[in-house]
Amino acid sequence: MSGNPGKGRGRAGSSHAPRRNAPPREPDPTGFATRPNAARIAAYAGFAVLGALVAVAGTLVQGAWFPGGLIVALAASAGLFYGGRMLTRTQIGALAPAAGWFITVFLLLSGRPEGDYVFGDELGLVLFMLGGTAAAVMCATTSKVPQSAIRSGRSGT
Repeated sequence: MSGNPGKGRGRAGSSHAPRRNAPPREPDPTGFATRPNAARIAAYAGFAVLGALVAVAGTLVQGAWFPGGLIVALAASAGLFYGGRMLTRTQIGALAPAAGWFITVFLLLSGRPEGDYVFGDELGLVLFMLGGTAAAVMCATTSKVPQSAIRSGRSGT
């Protein structure tokens, strides 16, 4: 065998020990700091439309079966907000369906020019609006799990 020092080594990226002298990387931007792209904008628009559809369906369901329908409508709304947050990995992912949902519910709760409401003046609609708004705020403000804890398998690191 020749005395070549690099002959027995593997590739530089395949060593088992992590580099300890590497400079720290800057974290990827999130939220409004991310670079806009067409796919992300289309996803946000799709979530806003989906939020409007869930708002109409939830308004109808909670009025039809009051106690149980309200719970189902709020669970569907919260699931949409949380799903948008997890799929896009941004807070805007929860806010986009919440905006479509809130605008639709607000328009349905506002009175018509004749003075009556579209779906009536009931306690269920107010609870639906307040509960959905609370769910949207909770989903948009929850913290994400740190990426290092996911990769290393250890919690708290």
